[in-house]
Amino acid sequence: MSDVKPRKPRPAAVALTPNAEARVAHLMATAPAGAIGVKLSTPRRGCSGLAYSVDYVDSANPMDERIETPGGTFFIDGGSVLYLVGSTMDWVEDDFTAGFVFNNPNAKGSCGCGESFTV
Repeated sequence: MSDVKPRKPRPAAVALTPNAEARVAHLMATAPAGAIGVKLSTPRRGCSGLAYSVDYVDSANPMDERIETPGGTFFIDGGSVLYLVGSTMDWVEDDFTAGFVFNNPNAKGSCGCGESFTV
């Protein structure tokens, strides 16, 4: 007999709100041919250093984190996970704007326009 306890699955690096999951489902329902999911990454750009980028992905990278949502697969860039652990991603719409909004506990600051952040 083994005294090794089974590991609990670790939580996803990013939690998606129901609105974000619904938006992923909408994006996948209208995705270009060949898209297998939607991917979040944090490319270097903007005045604070890093930005959030959400794009279609047409092939899986084994280094990316994968989150299965009711509407499709959501990927997190493997190189971006450390900047995003513990974050919540929401989809917000009002009369004038619509977009993904991130609550990132790792962000130490952001630019005035909100387009980029620093860790």
